[in-house]
Amino acid sequence: MDKKLRVGILGATGMVGQRFISLLENHPWYEVTALAASPRSAGKTYEEAVGGRWKMTTPMPEKVKSMIVMNVNEVEKVAADVDFVFSAVDMTKEEIRNIEDAYAKTETPVVSNNSAHRWTPDVPMMIPEVNPEHVEVIEAQKKRLGTSRGFVAVKPNCSIQAYAPALTAWKEFEPVEVVATTYQAISGAGKTFKDWPEMVENIIPYIGGEEEKSEQEPLRLWGKVVDGQIEKATLPVITTQCVRVPVLNGHTAAVFVKFNKKPTKEELIDRLVNFSGEPQALNLPSAPKQFIQYMEEDDRPQVKADVDYENGMGVSIGRLREDTVYDYKFIGLAHNTVRGAAGGAILCAELLTAKGFIAAK
Repeated sequence: MDKKLRVGILGATGMVGQRFISLLENHPWYEVTALAASPRSAGKTYEEAVGGRWKMTTPMPEKVKSMIVMNVNEVEKVAADVDFVFSAVDMTKEEIRNIEDAYAKTETPVVSNNSAHRWTPDVPMMIPEVNPEHVEVIEAQKKRLGTSRGFVAVKPNCSIQAYAPALTAWKEFEPVEVVATTYQAISGAGKTFKDWPEMVENIIPYIGGEEEKSEQEPLRLWGKVVDGQIEKATLPVITTQCVRVPVLNGHTAAVFVKFNKKPTKEELIDRLVNFSGEPQALNLPSAPKQFIQYMEEDDRPQVKADVDYENGMGVSIGRLREDTVYDYKFIGLAHNTVRGAAGGAILCAELLTAKGFIAAK
């Protein structure tokens, strides 16, 4: 790419916005040229707007410190400075849908971390290794919006990243029933231990709306494009429980699976370690070389040891074994704010750029 594309971050002061900034610091294709947030942050430098709320373990990049934060609601003004935007705004779902559509209608593609558009029939919701073909619906969406290059694409919920890729790798064996319990890090709520002290040495067995997302969103990933819309799959039937645990980064899943066709353990492991997709074939900048690793040790994957596998963009699977009620059970782990949030959205943008949907204005 001769010249880097100009990118804006909507919701730049929040935790996911901060993760976008840290991951894009030295990106070979993209350069952050606009930061937008709520009106209370607008007009301040980014460093002033964030204040003591920088939540990343790496320092705030020097380049963004003095950038003036724009008002996210001044859509035309922000859009004028960018080729596309990442969205991590903190608003109601209706407000998010409206503002993301408004940016798209300025002919500015939107790649969103938010859940508001995940069930809009002509909006692709992608894990790029799993369902890159869903970009097809963008043409139908552009007709609906009346745009020539503006559209919205989204990434799915962070909790499903620890098990949906494994189930995708095993598609040929026809998984029909899945039971999953997710043990979710506090950064998924935009928190650190400093601002959520009640999570220290604690477990909260409830995360609002999370179980429905964890059960339904994989089915949309595995759906088919029909007449410019995505029709979700009907199988496997998934039931989940979602628990908040005292971990900063990394969502773990304990999963039970029943298959129509009965694979061997060796076949399942083979499909995991050999699973790759278009990001690997296209050698996209953020793509993990090895998407899924299988770990033989009895006590792996562990958050502390494995959450940063492939710079946080890989998925770790372990403890695969036969089960007395279901066919197999396993443990999965994925980084919730890298693969599960900002990093996953950046990989979606790279796929869309490689396929010509995102380009310089």
